[in-house]
Amino acid sequence: MSGAALGIEIVVVFFLALFLLHRYGDFRKQQRMVLFGTLLAWYLCFLIVFIIPLDVTTTIYKQCIIDHEPTPAPTTKECYKPWSYIPDGIMPVFWRVVYWTSQCLTWLLLPFMQSYARSGGFSITGKIKTALIENAIYYGTYLLIFGSLLIYVAVHPEWHLSWYELQTIGITAANTWGLFLLVLLMGYGLVEIPRSYWEGSRSGHLLIKTYFKVAKLMTEKADAEENLEDIMEEVRKVSESIKYNHPLRKYIDTILRKCPVEYQEKMGRNMDDYEDFDDKQNTYPSEKSLVKLHKQVIYTVQRHNRTRVQWQMLLEQAFHLEDVAKNETSSSRQFVHSFALLEPASWFSRYLYTPTVGRPAVHFLLST
Repeated sequence: MSGAALGIEIVVVFFLALFLLHRYGDFRKQQRMVLFGTLLAWYLCFLIVFIIPLDVTTTIYKQCIIDHEPTPAPTTKECYKPWSYIPDGIMPVFWRVVYWTSQCLTWLLLPFMQSYARSGGFSITGKIKTALIENAIYYGTYLLIFGSLLIYVAVHPEWHLSWYELQTIGITAANTWGLFLLVLLMGYGLVEIPRSYWEGSRSGHLLIKTYFKVAKLMTEKADAEENLEDIMEEVRKVSESIKYNHPLRKYIDTILRKCPVEYQEKMGRNMDDYEDFDDKQNTYPSEKSLVKLHKQVIYTVQRHNRTRVQWQMLLEQAFHLEDVAKNETSSSRQFVHSFALLEPASWFSRYLYTPTVGRPAVHFLLST
């Protein structure tokens, strides 16, 4: 079993990350580079969690061997070799690969890919330029911390800069940035997460809070729909002004592909592809303005889709809480839904967590 547990977990965790990516993503609609970056990021995150127990058990066994070195031979009872024992020299290389790959993903690949996808440029060069500009502040904070530590080490008379010291400074700068964000987020999470679980046990209070969220999200949803209508109207005007044989028409086609399907069909019916353009009579937008419009379309469509999904999920939660309140006073022993479920029930709900089992569980949680 020497190193077999490590190899098995590496393979199992990879298929686990692949399964989750297939469950929550769409392989056919996403770019291969996006799928690769997301899969690698999820894989490394899960890998750290699953490999740490193996590393801990191996370290405990090695420490036991060191503690019993003065004795002639350690007995089996004193130092029991775990089945997950990893031979020497493997874990240091493994953790270096995981750490530096995660660093590249965190500071280089993922932020760059996010800005690249939201960029309004029509060429690869334009998208790269926009992504670099948007990440300048993000990279600048890291370089500021790195430069401060580098100056501190350089002026210190007892320390000498080498490749190892530069790696240490880079790790320190990354940890400083991560701990700074952790402190900011932990102050909210340490209070909000326990409070949300505490308030979740009171269905009446949770239902009132959900009503408030529904009203707030309805305003955001209406605002997102209004912004989408305004942007689509602007796209329609630009599309009608720039005809099929105009040099900028290819940019308009790119923008139209980012619009929702219903708007694409509507604009396609109103478009006369056989009408030539006239440079003397019409005023056409510049490429820079089309880049700005393209970015606005991407942002507006994403915001509209996000609020629509949030609205659907929040309505399902509100309906469920209303059903809980109604079934508390019901004499039947089954949990009755007021509306049919939009998604088919999973095997867990069909066979294990049935309505007959769910109602006593809800009563138990509400009474505690």
